[in-house]
Amino acid sequence: MASSFFKSWSAQRHQPLQAIPAYLVLSLLLLSSPVASIWPFPPKRFTKNSLMEAGSAGINDGDRIVAFGDFNGDQFLDVLSIDSDQQTLSVYLWDHDTFSFEKVSSMRHPTPVYNVIPGDFTHDGKLDVLVMSANPAASNRLDMTLYTGNHDGTFASDPISIPSSTLSEPIPVDINGDMQIDLLGTAYSQGTYSDPFTVWQNTWNGSQSQPTLFELIDPPFTGNQCTLANPHSNAVIDLNGDCLADIFLVCQDSSGKKSFQIWVNNKDSGFSLAQSDVLPSGTQGISFADVDRDGTIDMVFPSCSSVSSIGVGSGCFINIVYNTQLPLCASPTSPTTDKKGNRICRRPEELCTADPHFKFDLSTASDNDAYVRIPLSDLLPSSSSSSLLVLDTTYSPSIPLPIKLGDANLDGFPDLLLIVSNPSDLSHTPKLLLSEPCAKGLGGCDKKGEGRRGFHLVTKGAETLEAVKDARGAAFLDMDEDGTLDIVVQRTGDQKQGTVSFVQNNFYYDAFFLNAIVLNGACDNGWCTESNGSTYSPFGVSYSGASYKYTVLDTSGRRSAAQVGQLPQTSYHSLLTPYSFFGLGRTNNYIENLFVGSTKHTQEHFINMEGVIPNSRVVIHPSLGDGAWRRELFLRPGAWVPWVTLTVVVATVILAGIVFVLHLNEKREDELERRRTSHHINFDAL
Repeated sequence: MASSFFKSWSAQRHQPLQAIPAYLVLSLLLLSSPVASIWPFPPKRFTKNSLMEAGSAGINDGDRIVAFGDFNGDQFLDVLSIDSDQQTLSVYLWDHDTFSFEKVSSMRHPTPVYNVIPGDFTHDGKLDVLVMSANPAASNRLDMTLYTGNHDGTFASDPISIPSSTLSEPIPVDINGDMQIDLLGTAYSQGTYSDPFTVWQNTWNGSQSQPTLFELIDPPFTGNQCTLANPHSNAVIDLNGDCLADIFLVCQDSSGKKSFQIWVNNKDSGFSLAQSDVLPSGTQGISFADVDRDGTIDMVFPSCSSVSSIGVGSGCFINIVYNTQLPLCASPTSPTTDKKGNRICRRPEELCTADPHFKFDLSTASDNDAYVRIPLSDLLPSSSSSSLLVLDTTYSPSIPLPIKLGDANLDGFPDLLLIVSNPSDLSHTPKLLLSEPCAKGLGGCDKKGEGRRGFHLVTKGAETLEAVKDARGAAFLDMDEDGTLDIVVQRTGDQKQGTVSFVQNNFYYDAFFLNAIVLNGACDNGWCTESNGSTYSPFGVSYSGASYKYTVLDTSGRRSAAQVGQLPQTSYHSLLTPYSFFGLGRTNNYIENLFVGSTKHTQEHFINMEGVIPNSRVVIHPSLGDGAWRRELFLRPGAWVPWVTLTVVVATVILAGIVFVLHLNEKREDELERRRTSHHINFDAL
């Protein structure tokens, strides 16, 4: 029907100019017609402007998601789940055509599983899984086993045994800058705890007949080492601003008092202790994000006066500790030093410059605006009696539930996702709180309406979340890689609606996003080759420690900087995605500078990409040595592309018709003028 319309327009284009509005009306009617038979594009899967229920998306009832990863290298996020027996692991690959996950493999671990870490431990471009499980002979021992991946969602039949650790789960780090996954934790030695910190250094060499995966060594740390807490919120993320991942550790003394240590990465010189401080009483899981969009990573965590046996915290606060660090200069020409020569700001091209004086100030002094404590009742004014679910006791051992941070509305500021418990009916409901500029009456701002950021509870359009009463966990992810940050809710199944529910973010935002991933240099940044000669791309290696910093201009011309870390946490079912997703806000320009940092110990461990196109995916292949990095940019067509295409085509045809009609009118006037001239009598010739 659309083609016949264009034919009709072509056949009738000799009509006078007065007929043009009729065709314009006809084209608008075609664009708005509800008749599916004449519409050339498939209908939208979700049409309502809200958070939409997407069901279990193919995940079996009874399963629990333990990790995300790209198990077949197709650049779509896949899922690793565990059955209710806590021993059967299943891989679900995402199917773009059916908009659901498809189960491709299962394996049964011999003992109950505590945690699973996906990663390319053998550095072959395939995603492996490290399983941490119980030891039947020692309750304070954590066994570790590696299942090597086949790049299709299945795993090799012969697992690799790894030296055990204490119950404080080790975290993946790159300790020596070779971009291979090492582990940092505390080794278990003959029924006793060994030295405070141990490094499982990756020594894998696939060309050997019997290669070993890890060698236990002492870490290159300069400073007093603490005793790691269990559970903890240890992370690998840049905290001093040089785009090189540092190490954040949560410690616990014999009395149960928690503190933290920050170890700064000095490349080949090892790690030095930069800061240690006591955490507030009742501190729960700690999350990391650039809360105020100033180009530095901040800390967010709940603290509760008490926690019940079912994991519900009472008297809870949301704590935000802002990273005090050199800010971005007001303009590119602003001076970077004061009269005494002290550095006061960073220029846009110097975002990856370390600030040795960075700090997290947890003092409660009235003049300390870098530490904000928000009562939970201020964020949930209509539910002042609500409490916060901080532990999932349905799993053994209990899983800590930190606040999840993600930019749900793409404004460049991370939002909060948490689970609220109602004491009256013991229901557990996920809540989404959007970050907003401070104003009077907004949670997180003072009585005058001043502060760095406030948070507003989403109620309109969030009925899908409000309907959940049996939540036991929640996380952000981008389903189908379509540029919106969606939500997955883990459930107990008490509502008879399954144990996993996906919520599609279908709010219509006029802001932009960027999806980025740094790979680990496997296969020399090219195509990997199998023994049979087939090749594959080394996507989905789940590399921890990469860092992103960028500057962007908003629609008013104001420049701002932001920082995002890649997969900083993996312990205790942290459920972070292997890629980094960040909103850019409203902008009418390219991304000015995108700094991408790695964990390499070379002189240049980061690159600067200029003019990156928003609403795209950036894949970075760092060079293992001093060579050039390879960069790939993928533009994923959005739902607006067919509309824009059709609008351009219709507008072009209409304009062409107008030009043709004007041309005919001009030609007719020229002919009349020629005839009048031919009949004119030249009196001078008589």
